[in-house]
Amino acid sequence: MATFQYEALNAAGKPQKGAVDAGSSEEAIQRIKQQGLFPTSVREQKVKKSVTAAPDAEGGKKKKKKKKTGPGIYIPLISGVKQAHLVTFTRQLSTLQDAGLPLLRSLQILEGQQKPGTLKSVLGAVVEEVEGGAPLSDSMAKHPRVFNRLYTKMVAAGEVGGVLDVILQRLSDFMEKAQRLKRKIVGAMIYPAAVIMVAILIVIGMMYFIIPKFQDIFADFGVELPRLTSVLIDASKWVAGNYPTKGAMSVPGAVWVVAAPFVLFILAKLLRRTKPGRAAFDTVSLFLPVFGSLIKKSTIARFTRTLGTLISAGVPILEAILITRDTCGNYVFEKALNKVHDSIRQGESFAGPLRETKTCDAIVVNMIDVGEETGDMDSMLMKIADNYDEEVDVAVGSLVRLIEPFLVIILGGIIGTIVVAMFLPMVKMIESLSGGGKK
Repeated sequence: MATFQYEALNAAGKPQKGAVDAGSSEEAIQRIKQQGLFPTSVREQKVKKSVTAAPDAEGGKKKKKKKKTGPGIYIPLISGVKQAHLVTFTRQLSTLQDAGLPLLRSLQILEGQQKPGTLKSVLGAVVEEVEGGAPLSDSMAKHPRVFNRLYTKMVAAGEVGGVLDVILQRLSDFMEKAQRLKRKIVGAMIYPAAVIMVAILIVIGMMYFIIPKFQDIFADFGVELPRLTSVLIDASKWVAGNYPTKGAMSVPGAVWVVAAPFVLFILAKLLRRTKPGRAAFDTVSLFLPVFGSLIKKSTIARFTRTLGTLISAGVPILEAILITRDTCGNYVFEKALNKVHDSIRQGESFAGPLRETKTCDAIVVNMIDVGEETGDMDSMLMKIADNYDEEVDVAVGSLVRLIEPFLVIILGGIIGTIVVAMFLPMVKMIESLSGGGKK
């Protein structure tokens, strides 16, 4: 009989550790469950062998120690894998498990077919860990850049419940839907971003090359320039770097205009790394006109789908809420889920504290309330997510239709202002010439 070390959650959702004697890992899991605990990790306690161990009984030679590939040093220096690659791996692993193939053999097959890169290196390390007797979830948890907390917790739930193939299938579906939603939002922003960038370059080109030529013409004729034209010429001098300034302001304005979006993006990223900055950004983003509604709907769709997937996988509600909180991506919703977690731990409902936070629409809270009453919380959460995915699609389409005429008006106004500013002095020149001819 072997000794198994375990990590588990009690009825209140608090983590506990311990050890249990059993003949197999399945028996150990059953004994842990009999204690009223939900096991999240069960592994056999290995007996350390002395360095001067006796030769192997079969070959009389010492067992060769496997050489590690060294992912522990390499992985922290590289980024995670593409979501599409991870989805493909998850779906293929689910298929192999459903076909009855042993887990280790499935991982070896998938590792062998990967192209050299991050995922192949990580899978090589995972194969070594699993071959050494470690659970798959624990092996994956050592590589958080590739397998996040949501992924590893769902895999752990699948291992404990003996339904790893089903859980992996649900996980791949979840990731595909999340990726599809992200692609729709990013795709909707590409067109207006491209139009704005081209418009900025065109305006800079006019300021840099065309307006200075008009300035020379006006100077030769000695025409008194209108206020609008003077402002435009000053702006042209600043863009071209001909404005009499010192220090950093002597840099051509064109450089500032082009660099400004990148500088603002980097500053925003740095500010979001701080808790106050992230809280301010996420709070303000929910109140932005048009965009605020889209952000709110997409966040609700993400957190309800994540929570529904975790609950359906058998993850305890308290643990599922904490994972959802860490993956929802918005500080306001994280704070709301914290309150929900504390409320449930004290024996209260899910819907009550969520209603008090006023982060979700009434329909969301009411559907969750019904899900609690009927004991069908997971399917109710998935229905909410599907509903909000459709609303996000509609909102993205409306946003694109709204942005197109708005961009036309803005660009037309800018070009029109430049044209008017250049033609006003020319009208004065024509008037003065015609007046002089009459005399």
